[in-house]
Amino acid sequence: MQIKKLFLQNFRNYQNETFVFEDGLNVLFGKNAQGKTNCAEAVFYLCTGTSLRIRHDKQLVRIGADTALIRAEAQNRYGKVTIEAKITETGREIRVNGSKIAKNADLMGHVNSVFFSPGELRLIQDGPDERRRFMNVSISQTSPAYYTALLRYNKILDQRNALLKNPDYSLVLDTLPVWDEQLCHYAAIIVQKRREFLDKLTPYAKEMHAYLTDGNETLEVKLDKSYQGDEEEIAKTLSRRLANNYEKDMRLGFTTVGPHRDDLDVQIAGIDAKAYASQGQTRTAALSLKLAEVQIFKDVSGEYPILVLDDVMSELDLPRRKKLLTRVSGIQTVLTCTHAERVLYGADCNKIRIEKGKINRKE
Repeated sequence: MQIKKLFLQNFRNYQNETFVFEDGLNVLFGKNAQGKTNCAEAVFYLCTGTSLRIRHDKQLVRIGADTALIRAEAQNRYGKVTIEAKITETGREIRVNGSKIAKNADLMGHVNSVFFSPGELRLIQDGPDERRRFMNVSISQTSPAYYTALLRYNKILDQRNALLKNPDYSLVLDTLPVWDEQLCHYAAIIVQKRREFLDKLTPYAKEMHAYLTDGNETLEVKLDKSYQGDEEEIAKTLSRRLANNYEKDMRLGFTTVGPHRDDLDVQIAGIDAKAYASQGQTRTAALSLKLAEVQIFKDVSGEYPILVLDDVMSELDLPRRKKLLTRVSGIQTVLTCTHAERVLYGADCNKIRIEKGKINRKE
C-alpha cells in the first residue's frame, strides 16, 4: 500500500498544500511546530477515520476556517483508491472512490497505517486503556467484524452500566441477564480476535526487540486474562463472571468484568515493563510492538501498511536509528524529524521541508 498524493486544505495549520510521496522513505523535516506531525496525522486519519492526538474532529479544522478537507490518492493491491474527508465544526463526511461511507467500518482496510511517535510510550507506561486502544485500532483495520463487534459491545455496555445505577434492585436483577446475553456474544468475538492478534504479535515483537537490542533483552506480550475454548465457550465463561459480580457491579454502578477491563502483560527480560522498565527500554519495547504490527498487516492483507514515524529518530541512539532504517526498507514510510541529515546517514529518500504549514520547494 502506498499514498501517492496527499492534499490538505484548512487542516490544522495547512491552508492549501499537496504532498507527493514516493514508495519508500519520505522524510518531512523542519523546525519544531511547523506542521510535520500534522501531515503525518492526516495520513493516519484517512486510513482509520480517527486521530491519535485529539478527541473531537472539529479540532482538526484550521483556526479561522469553517471546513477542512483531506484527500489522498493511494494504491493498494487491488488498484487505485481515493479517500476524502470533509470536516466541519458539526461533523464530517468521508468518501471512498467518490462514494460516501455510512459508517467508519466501511473505511477500514482500504489503506492501512501504523503510527508511532514518542507519545506511544504510553502503550507501555500508562494504564490498560492505552494497550486496549493499541489492539482495537490495529485489529479493526483488518477485521470489520471486530470493529463492528467492538462498537456494539460498547453500546450495550453503556446501557448495562446505566441500568446498574437504577435504584430499583429487583428491576436490575431481572433485566441484567437480557443485556448479558448480548454483551457476551460480542465480547466473545472481541476476545477471540484479540487472541488471534496476540498469537501473531508476540513472536514478531520478540524478534523485533531482539533485533533492536542485539539480543541482549527479551520481550514477552500476552493477555492478562485466561480465556479457554471457542467463542461459545468464551461467552459462557464471561456470562458466569458477570453473574458472579452482580452485587459488586450494582454497588459500584458499572460493569467490572469483560474485555473492556482486560490488559496486556508486557515483560522485558522477565520483568513487568509497566513498573520497572527504563525510558530507553520502554521506547524500544513500544517500537518493537509497532514494527510487529507492520508485519501482521503484511501477513493478513498481503501487503505492508503505510508506516508513520513521528519524531522517533531523536529518541533513538545511533545504532538503533540505523537498524530501524534498515528494517523499514521496502515499506512506504512517512518519517518526521528536525534535521534530516542527522538521522538519514545517506539513506535514499524523498525529502520534504516544512515551514509554517507550507512545503519549502527550494529544497
